[in-house]
Amino acid sequence: MKAQEPDPVDLAKQLLSSLMEEIPIIQNFKGKWSLIRTKLGDLQNQLTDFSAEFPNYSSDPLCLDLLHSICHTLNDAASLSNNCQSPNLSQGKLKTQSDIDSVLAKLDRHVKDCEILVRSGFMQEGVVSSTSKREGVRSESRNLLTRLQIGSTESRNMAMDSLLGLLQKDDKNVMIVVTQGVVPVLVRLLDSSYLEIKEKTVAAISRISMVDSSKHVLIAEGLLLLNHLLRVLDSGSGFAKEKACIALYALSISKENARAIGSRGGISSLLEICLSGTPGSQASAAGVLRNLSVFTEIRENFTEENAIVVLLGVSASGTALAQENAIGCLSNLVSDDESLKLLIIKEGGLEILRNYWGSAPTIGSLEVVVELLRHLSSCQPIAEVLVSDGFIPRLVGVLNCGVLGVRIVAARAVYALGSSTKTRKELGECGCIPPLIKMLDGKAVEEKEAAARALSVLMLYAGNRRIFRKDERGVVSAVQLLNPSIQNLNKKYPVSVLASLVHSKKCRKQMVAAGACVYTQKLVEMDVEGSKKLLESLGRGKIWGVFARP
Repeated sequence: MKAQEPDPVDLAKQLLSSLMEEIPIIQNFKGKWSLIRTKLGDLQNQLTDFSAEFPNYSSDPLCLDLLHSICHTLNDAASLSNNCQSPNLSQGKLKTQSDIDSVLAKLDRHVKDCEILVRSGFMQEGVVSSTSKREGVRSESRNLLTRLQIGSTESRNMAMDSLLGLLQKDDKNVMIVVTQGVVPVLVRLLDSSYLEIKEKTVAAISRISMVDSSKHVLIAEGLLLLNHLLRVLDSGSGFAKEKACIALYALSISKENARAIGSRGGISSLLEICLSGTPGSQASAAGVLRNLSVFTEIRENFTEENAIVVLLGVSASGTALAQENAIGCLSNLVSDDESLKLLIIKEGGLEILRNYWGSAPTIGSLEVVVELLRHLSSCQPIAEVLVSDGFIPRLVGVLNCGVLGVRIVAARAVYALGSSTKTRKELGECGCIPPLIKMLDGKAVEEKEAAARALSVLMLYAGNRRIFRKDERGVVSAVQLLNPSIQNLNKKYPVSVLASLVHSKKCRKQMVAAGACVYTQKLVEMDVEGSKKLLESLGRGKIWGVFARP
């Protein structure tokens, strides 16, 4: 009959007591053995609490593994103590010192593991009956967090698999696990020397970064997390690099983090992924670069790394998402840099824009390309090329689209293009004015202002004024924008539109009937540019008696 194995807690306590008795008579390395004795005292207290609070510990493999590991370390310590009691060290001084340091480190780890078990309430999880699915997820996540912090590499790897499964189910699970404190645990696991666990940890962090309500917890980890992820960009597998980029995409919205990424060589690593990474990692890396390019002080790093050529390459041949991110990044980079605008044209940027415009998966994804077109249009030589290359009809098409953001950017592009009489004429003849008039009645203030601003420059051409007057709604819509109750809208643009039309008797009557005099009087008091001149022009029409009309 097989003999019953001794209780591991009792065995550990016996070994510990015996060792505590031997330490005072040790002759060598007394200082280190004093430290070991302190750790043994801490461990003794932990084992006492352990057995008192968790009487069912013997039924859990993780607890048994920990106790057996403790017993193994105590046996090693006992052998070392025997060796150190002799004046002559049989293993040599250096080897013995190394072994003592190893035992001390293991004891410290055991004490911390016991603390984690006790603090987490791990052993109670099995007896708590979950009253809801959410409570079940909380219980499971606490269990997994404990397993991620103690036990063998194999045990931690299995716990990580379970955690990934839990996180992938839905966003609510992610939020619950984050509130249980998983992020600091994952950040510590990024130090793991075991590659598989490290890559799965990056995958878990990337999943958390995709839930908006959890991003702030990752951002709070600061430079420690950033540095780990940037190292993955340099030396991780394709899978790990893609997941690291997804996490960095969430982190790089912070100006402080963006600066840190730029100053630590992150832009170079991200551009390298754009050049030779997998399609998925390319798209994610371009997304991070797009975030970084928002911050003016970082843009110099892009220039130093020859980013324009790389980003144009991705814009031409990457996945739809990679192209959108790369074009968005280019748009940010060239917004106030004339030399970069010319470089884009030199490197075939117009063909890339034309091709993307024709193959964009959705109307919404055109916003980035229209925005880039707007920035390029502010350079007069490029604006002329854009007009001759047939981009105006494309612009008119998106002015009529159903996506608000695209319409607004398109109207701003019209304003940028309308810097010369030639392009104003072309824009009017191609049909820009009717959709812009329609946008004056839009719900969003940004849309109203963008349309008014574009029309203010188009009305400088007489032919466009004739087109505007044909639309019965145009004058009334422009007058309504003068109303001071419409806030956050620059009134000088509708004032400019009306000022260009006020010399027409028909338009002047429409303006007065719509209440332009009352509104303009208020704008004069507010010192709005052009309002005084407009009011005088309205007055010269011999219609003084209607000034009190609302």
